[in-house]
Amino acid sequence: MNICIIGAGYVGLTTAAVLAELGHEVHCIDQDERKIRLLNNGEIPFYEPGLEELVTKNCNYLTFSGRWDYIKRAAVIVICVGTPPRPDGSADLRYIEAVLERLAATVESYKTIITKSTVPPGTNEWMRTELIRKGMAPHLFRIVSNPEFLREGSAVYDMFHPDKIVVGLEPDDDRSLAVVQAMYAGINAPYVTTSLTGAELIKYAANAFLATKISFINEMARICDAFAVDVNDIARGIGFDPRIGPHFLRAGLGYGGSCFPKDVKALEHAARSRHVEPHLLQAVQSVNATQLDMCLNKLNQALAPLAGKKIAVLGIAFKPNTDDTRFSPAEALIRRLSEAACTVAAYDPKATLTSPLANVKQVRSVHEAIQGADGLVIATDWDEFCTLDWSEVKAAMNGTLVFDGRNCLDRLAVEQSGLRYMGVGRP
Repeated sequence: MNICIIGAGYVGLTTAAVLAELGHEVHCIDQDERKIRLLNNGEIPFYEPGLEELVTKNCNYLTFSGRWDYIKRAAVIVICVGTPPRPDGSADLRYIEAVLERLAATVESYKTIITKSTVPPGTNEWMRTELIRKGMAPHLFRIVSNPEFLREGSAVYDMFHPDKIVVGLEPDDDRSLAVVQAMYAGINAPYVTTSLTGAELIKYAANAFLATKISFINEMARICDAFAVDVNDIARGIGFDPRIGPHFLRAGLGYGGSCFPKDVKALEHAARSRHVEPHLLQAVQSVNATQLDMCLNKLNQALAPLAGKKIAVLGIAFKPNTDDTRFSPAEALIRRLSEAACTVAAYDPKATLTSPLANVKQVRSVHEAIQGADGLVIATDWDEFCTLDWSEVKAAMNGTLVFDGRNCLDRLAVEQSGLRYMGVGRP
C-alpha cells in the first residue's frame, strides 16, 4: 500500500516508521525544512527509544520531503499534525485547516483520509464538509477517525502492540474499515468501530480518565500526609482491585506532556460548548495545577528559607525516556525554585531547558548537579536516578534532604546512607 503521512512529529514519524516496517511504501510530508533535512540525513529530531533504528532499517520504504505532490500517488493519507491549545483551552485547528487546503488543491483520485491528530468532537465531520466546500468531489474521498494511543518513551512498542485499534467511520462507509485493516495487517489487536465523533471522544475520554487517576492519587497523598499514612500503601491496596488497577496511581508532581493537559482542557471546552458543565474535569485540573504548590511547601518547610539554597534537580522532561518538556512539572518546579531565589543545578539525560532561567544552570551529570547541594529533588523518574549510589550522593552534598518528587526511590536505601528522605504523601 502507498501511504502518505502528513506531519513528522512523535505520532507521524512513529506511524510512518512502523507502517514501513509492515511493508508499505511510506512518504512523510512536513513543512519544517530543518526536520526534513535531519531525517534525510538519518537523524531523528527528538528522542524516542527505538525509533532511529526503525527509521534506518526501513530507509528503502520510507522517504521524507515537504512536497505535497506525493499525495497524488498515495492511496491512503494519514493526518498527524499538531492541535495545540488556544488560550481559552480549545484546540487550535490551524494545521488541520492548512492540510485541508492542500488536499482540496491536490487530490485527483480516490483517497482514504485518516485523521490521527487528536481533535475535538465533531472535527472529522467538519473536515468532510470543508473539503467539499473547497471544491473536492465527495466521491473522491472518505474521512476516517483513527486516534493514536501512543505513550512518549514507548511509542514504537505501543504502535506494534496496541490494546485496541479505534476506527471512526462515516454512516454509509462500507469500504474504509477494510483499508485500515490492510494498513495494519500484521498488528494483532481488537478493532473498536464507531462513528467519527465516537472515535474522537474515545481518545479524549482515555486521556481524561488517566489524568483523573493521577489527580486522584495526588489528592489522596495530601490526605495521607494529614493522617501520617504512606500513600504507596493506599495505591498498592486499591491497585489490586481489578476495577481500579495499579497503573497511574503513583503520587508525585502531577501530570504534564503534550497530551493530558491540553486534552483534558479541550474536552472541558467542548463540553461547555454544548452547555455541559464538566465538574470532574475541572477538579482534575485544579488538583494538578496546585500540586507543585504542595511540593514547594514541603521543600520550604524542610529547608526554610529556600532563598539562597542550592537545589539539585534531577529531571527536566515531563516523564522518563523522552526529551519532551511540554507542560513538564519538572521544568515548572525548576522555574518556581528560580523565582524563590534558589540556585538550581538541573540535569536530565536527554531534555534541555526550554529557556534560560535566573540562577539556574543545566549541568552535564548527576555528580555535577549534586556537588555542594543543600537539597536534592527527583523531578523525573529516569531509571538512572532510581539506582544512584546514595553514599556517594551523601558525600557530595552539603545538606541531607532528598525530595522524591516521583515516589520512585527506595526509601530505606536513601535513609541508610545518612540522608533524609521526603516523598509525596509519605510521612
